[in-house]
Parts: sequence; structure tokens; C-alpha cells
Amino acid sequence: MANGIKTIIYPVQDLAKAKAVFGALLGVEPIMDEAYYVGYDVDGLDVGLDPHGHRKGMTGPVTYWQVDDIKSSVQALLDAGAQAQQEIGDVGEGKLIATVKDADGNVIGLVQPA
Repeated sequence: MANGIKTIIYPVQDLAKAKAVFGALLGVEPIMDEAYYVGYDVDGLDVGLDPHGHRKGMTGPVTYWQVDDIKSSVQALLDAGAQAQQEIGDVGEGKLIATVKDADGNVIGLVQPA
């Protein structure tokens, strides 16, 4: 079902300060630098900074497992007892994401590449 963790998103309040910290940590320039999202590619791992993450209910970083079919993957997790948190949505160019919570409240992110 999952093809490994390919994305991690950090909710941030001050995008400029977060860019400085993550730029120093990752040692690379962003591949996407917009007011609504900053993204880095670190050896195939997408690292994102979301200035709206806290308003979306993110309380910390969320890892996203890459899947081939997000609809069936979300449904399989719901059937297994997970609860929907963020419905499937297109975040640009056909890339789809969704999140669910397991029985302990842990957030599980799913991403289907475009």
C-alpha cells in the first residue's frame, strides 16, 4: 500500500524565520517559495513549511506516506478504524494529500504524486 515516507510538513507561524532555520538545517534553497508554502527537496524527501498549518489543526510535523491510489488507501485506513482528519485535496499540479488519525490520535498523512 505505502511506498515509504516521501514528505514531511511543518506548521510554522513566521515563514521568514522558519525559512532561515530550515535553510541552515537542510543546506539547500527552496524549490518552491510562495507566501502559502515553502518546499525543499532533500535527496528525494519533500520538506515543507506551511504557514497555515496551525489553523488547519496541525500541532507538529506530519509525515506523508506515498501511495499509488490515495482514495483506496484512505478507505482502507478508515475501514481499519482510523478517523478522517483532512479530506483528499489537490495541493497543486495534481498532487493529492489527505490525513487520518489512528486510535491514539496520531496523524497519518498520505500523498499521491501527480
